[in-house]
Amino acid sequence: MIVNKVLESGYKYIEITNSQAEAKIALQGAHVFHYQATDKTPLLWLSELAYFKEGKAIRGGVPICFPWFGPHKSDATLPQHGFARTAMWSLVLEEEVDEGTTHVQLQLLANEKTKELWNYEFDVRLDVMVSSELTVALTVTNTDRKPFEISTALHTYFNISDIDNIVIEGLKESEYFNALDGKEYLEKSDVTIDQEVDRVYFNAFKNITLHDDSKKIELKQEGSNSLVVWNPWIEKSKQMADMSNGAYKTMVCLETGNVGRDSKVLDVGESHILRAVMK
Repeated sequence: MIVNKVLESGYKYIEITNSQAEAKIALQGAHVFHYQATDKTPLLWLSELAYFKEGKAIRGGVPICFPWFGPHKSDATLPQHGFARTAMWSLVLEEEVDEGTTHVQLQLLANEKTKELWNYEFDVRLDVMVSSELTVALTVTNTDRKPFEISTALHTYFNISDIDNIVIEGLKESEYFNALDGKEYLEKSDVTIDQEVDRVYFNAFKNITLHDDSKKIELKQEGSNSLVVWNPWIEKSKQMADMSNGAYKTMVCLETGNVGRDSKVLDVGESHILRAVMK
């Protein structure tokens, strides 16, 4: 079942329920902010202080970073992570594939507002498949008359029991860029977190496993050669108005992306698909 809903503030989202799972997707940002498979805990983390307001990104779920990741590389006044996560998208496809699988597609086209920030024509689609696993696929097509470069990410926040309990498997022997000191390193072991982490891993395995106490989360990636691992830890959490001070202990971001040296140049008419499958 697909139901269109509106919060008291006027914020629009769709709610999906089927025999295998439930999900919620905001039209602003095409933002999946809830997914829970039947008889399981929520897969995605959502801040209890998250904004659901026009022009504000939601803290949690799966924000979309497009057409750049992080700060713009030549103009720091432009929005962090681009404009897709705060733009209003159109719901263009609703499909009940079977009793346990629901497919929706949202679209963002170039318009006057986007051209003020990034002067290109484009067609971006987000396909979300809700079943016993969550599939999110971002397709970017260059509809301009000249090539353009993109750096994109599915900035997924995963819900965990406690940051002390997790081990991230699949990054060993990967090179990574540490955004905290601007240096590159080689990962020598599975990843645990006991401090602020902001890293871009390159040549990571396509299958990442997040071990969390008695459960595990599996992430499969396509169209990506980079994975961002992020946790703000104590001090940075205190600086975020939409995140409670201790919230860093119950979340970790594993972000499927095309980041840094993995950015993509799309020729005229060319498309690129970035896909994450998680459960």
